[in-house]
Amino acid sequence: MAKIDLDSLSIEELAALRECATDKLMEKVAVRRAELETELEKLSQYGKPVKKSQEPAPVVKTKKSDEKKSEEAREPIAQAA
Repeated sequence: MAKIDLDSLSIEELAALRECATDKLMEKVAVRRAELETELEKLSQYGKPVKKSQEPAPVVKTKKSDEKKSEEAREPIAQAA
């Protein structure tokens, strides 16, 4: 994996990088979830039937404390500009 000098990137480039990383992570989570559900189906034949969720996967939300930390981290940057 190529190393990226984060200090040299603009805010727009950092935001795009974050979005790309988030998209890739969600893609990998979806693939892994499908693998685990398949494995669970195979294993369920050996025991009690497993109730498979009919709901779509929940959306991952940040905690309020994480959002607050993120806002606090941005404030010095905004003040410096």
